[in-house]
Amino acid sequence: MDADMVTAVAAVLVALGSLWVGYTQARDSRRHGRQSVRPLLHMHRVKAYEGTEAGLGIINAGLGPAIVTSSVVRLDGEVVGPWDVHTQQRILDPLPERPKAHSLRPGAVVPAGLSAFLLSLDEFSDNQHGWFWDLVTRRLVVEVRYESLYGGENVMVTPPVF
Repeated sequence: MDADMVTAVAAVLVALGSLWVGYTQARDSRRHGRQSVRPLLHMHRVKAYEGTEAGLGIINAGLGPAIVTSSVVRLDGEVVGPWDVHTQQRILDPLPERPKAHSLRPGAVVPAGLSAFLLSLDEFSDNQHGWFWDLVTRRLVVEVRYESLYGGENVMVTPPVF
């Protein structure tokens, strides 16, 4: 093997190494970009003290918006439908007092940092609204599926089990 052949082989190896480094950097950059706009939805129940708003809340603690793909509502273990106006009417109409409700239809966007109630009462009182707290903690389960702007993650959030 002469000097020209050694130089050519070394140049090819350097070029292949550079190609590999460029590819891995581009892949890692794409991965980082996806993570930097990843949403993280969390559901929680809120009951602070007498006379304050109480209910089932949702918060996007991630860095990017969450796009709702679907939702399922279960009342007493039975599927009622998606978390939309029609399902809310079926659940809330028989109640003694009408709570506020916020729908999450497919395609809805939950912006980063948003904290909102899916179902709430403004002036909650343990004595008067025990039926509501029982509904929110034991009877009602809202399951929300969502993804990031990139799509395809199919992440699910439900309220914590009491």
